Amino acid sequence: MSEPKPLRRGWTTGACATAACRAALDGLWGGAVPGAVTIRLPRGEMPGFEIVGGLVGEGWAEAGVIKDAGDDPDVTHGAEIRVRVTASDGGIVFHAGEGVGTVTKPGLPLAVGEPAINPVPRAMLDEAVAEAAIAHGRSPDVAITVSIPGGAEIAQRTWNPRLGIEGGLSILGTTGVVRPFSCAAWIASIHRGVDVARASGLTHVAGCTGATSERVVQALHGLPDHAMLDMGDFAGGMLKYLRKHPVARVTVGGGVGKLAKLAQGAMDLHSARSQVDLRGLSDWAGQDLTGCNTTLEAVTRVPALAQRIAEEARRRAGALIEAELDVVVIDRAGNVLAHA
Repeated sequence: MSEPKPLRRGWTTGACATAACRAALDGLWGGAVPGAVTIRLPRGEMPGFEIVGGLVGEGWAEAGVIKDAGDDPDVTHGAEIRVRVTASDGGIVFHAGEGVGTVTKPGLPLAVGEPAINPVPRAMLDEAVAEAAIAHGRSPDVAITVSIPGGAEIAQRTWNPRLGIEGGLSILGTTGVVRPFSCAAWIASIHRGVDVARASGLTHVAGCTGATSERVVQALHGLPDHAMLDMGDFAGGMLKYLRKHPVARVTVGGGVGKLAKLAQGAMDLHSARSQVDLRGLSDWAGQDLTGCNTTLEAVTRVPALAQRIAEEARRRAGALIEAELDVVVIDRAGNVLAHA
């Protein structure tokens, strides 16, 4: 077999905003926005960025970068990250423009009321201002407004509304580089969800494998949106973080196939990384189920098996955290098959 083609990496919204900011500063202090700029990323890389939509007005300048997320399925791929710069009354000041969110809940690394421009992108923007100020012989007193046209609509497909980031997207990134299909990025989002829930004083959170189980669990327990953690396949990532950052009560919800994997000890529930052991299900059911194509078929044959799956999943999860714990098992239609 031939080697798989390497996935192409891309650039974070933070890197794009930094490049747009540097170009806008050249326009503000130099009179013309360049067609391309080079910036320094936190790990020393120096990529170049093409600049679009450069504008210069009386006391202001703007520039944009079209985000290229590489081969990552990033909802912001192709979005324009725009930055407007003006003089400030002192120091560097950040503002959320169109399509960039504002923090409304505690627990994130930004204060409530701040624009959702994360700490590392802020540091990158600070560095860009300092370098441009030296290059143009200016004082680094700048107001930076970051905008993403259409960002409010794109944000509805992200975790931002649940995390209390309202009005748009976040300017993100810790290295400036998007690495395709990052499991770490998903797990980091779970962690931030736990942080927000704890900072909001919630004592009950729920992690679910998908939208249907989330809807069922949320209705079952009457939980607010910010109590719902987007666990997905990463049961281990959620539970291990909750072990170090405890909440009094935790619910795990999911389809019978995913939770059967958890019941059998898998902590990554993705189909490419774990499979249900039908022989093990046969032992629990007391009859041969190895001819079944799916876990749901096995449970349909032996309905009591669903409760055993729930109980075993609860036992596995309970070995990782100290909390009041329940497990809800559903079918594809959202019917509750078992609750332990």
